[in-house]
Amino acid sequence: MKARRAACLVAAAIWLAGATAVPRSDARAAVAGKPPARPFMPHTPTTAVHTEFVVEVNRKGQVTRVRSGKSCPDLAFNAITYGNALQAFIRTADGRSISGLYRLSYDFDPKTKKVARTVAIIQKGGVDPNRLGAVDEMALVSARHRPPAASPAPAGSPLPDIKAITGHRH
Repeated sequence: MKARRAACLVAAAIWLAGATAVPRSDARAAVAGKPPARPFMPHTPTTAVHTEFVVEVNRKGQVTRVRSGKSCPDLAFNAITYGNALQAFIRTADGRSISGLYRLSYDFDPKTKKVARTVAIIQKGGVDPNRLGAVDEMALVSARHRPPAASPAPAGSPLPDIKAITGHRH
């Protein structure tokens, strides 16, 4: 069950990023002149589904972490709404932000194929208002794991001097 959930989370992340993973068999088929198989796309649920998350929000209105959540039977919908909750900004109508705990609810309507997201404040304060947002924190972790950049090219041309090679000094 954990492997299936992890596979769905990876597929949802790829789908959210707009990328497609091409399996090796598809790459070989493309070389052989056959059309590749269609990439995995998460399906829309056939029934109404509901997920909700309790999130912590910093002073900028960024979600810093998901404290708890209620899932639905559709694993792809769970993964997509979890990712959306981590990326959310929560602000008042006039643009101010209030740090604290919030409930984010996601309801999918199979007739309209739309998701309704509702936000409700649970508690003002009680969280670290200066904590980095979840997206910023993930970017820092990613930067730490990124291989170091190649050394910069020398200031001049990377090619040797043509006059030195040919012996012409004109």
